[in-house]
Amino acid sequence: MGSGKTTVARIAALRLGREVIDSDQVIERLTGRTVRQIFADEGEEAFRAFETAALLDALASPQPAVIAAAGGVVLREENRTALKEANARIVWLCASPDILVARAMSGGHRPLLDDDPAGTLQQMYRDREALYREVADAIVFVDHRTPSDVAEAVLR
Repeated sequence: MGSGKTTVARIAALRLGREVIDSDQVIERLTGRTVRQIFADEGEEAFRAFETAALLDALASPQPAVIAAAGGVVLREENRTALKEANARIVWLCASPDILVARAMSGGHRPLLDDDPAGTLQQMYRDREALYREVADAIVFVDHRTPSDVAEAVLR
């Protein structure tokens, strides 16, 4: 959340001549609701189910694509297994929690950050770091780098 995955995915896809599949955008298009609305109406578990469906569908795409998977996708074992078994290069865009707070607060579409953005992002990092490492083929650190620099690192 706030690592720049959507922006970096667009740049990488453009350079590769591939489609971008952004899981949050797919979910919003298919449900006709924003991520925030899904959380409010049905809760996090419902969102996570949509997230899994979007990931599995993206990984099954017959055409090569750049997938910007939502940050919480690693929370489900089923998703981690799918990522590890996919014929895909999995890149973790890693940012320090302080950087993520500054970036993630723009917008307002992140319902998990409503109460305590800094504390929530630090806890998410602690909870998810091992899960990201489990599935990542590469880790690209994004702190103080431009999206173009990050995309170049992703494509290496």
